[in-house]
Amino acid sequence: MAYGYLGTMRTQPGRRDEVARALAAGAQALRDAGCRLYVVSVSPDDPDQIWVSEVWESKAAHDQSLQLPEVRAAIAETMPKLTGEFTSHELHVVGGLGVDA
Repeated sequence: MAYGYLGTMRTQPGRRDEVARALAAGAQALRDAGCRLYVVSVSPDDPDQIWVSEVWESKAAHDQSLQLPEVRAAIAETMPKLTGEFTSHELHVVGGLGVDA
């Protein structure tokens, strides 16, 4: 069964779009690491909130991706622009459109 992750983060006021672009920029490196779906979204009702939806071949592939140079660079770039307010949910992906579970 595939591993899923759904999370939110809150940015410093006015930094949302900048952070969202930085997070989305490394998508190709994630594909090569076993990511099947990576979506960065912004809230239409909250100008400082970002949602990230991910589906991975496995939790191990997700965990290993956190060591990729591109991912570490994105984390280093974006962390100072965040407030520290996060939510995270780990999921077992059953299936769906565009996702081979």
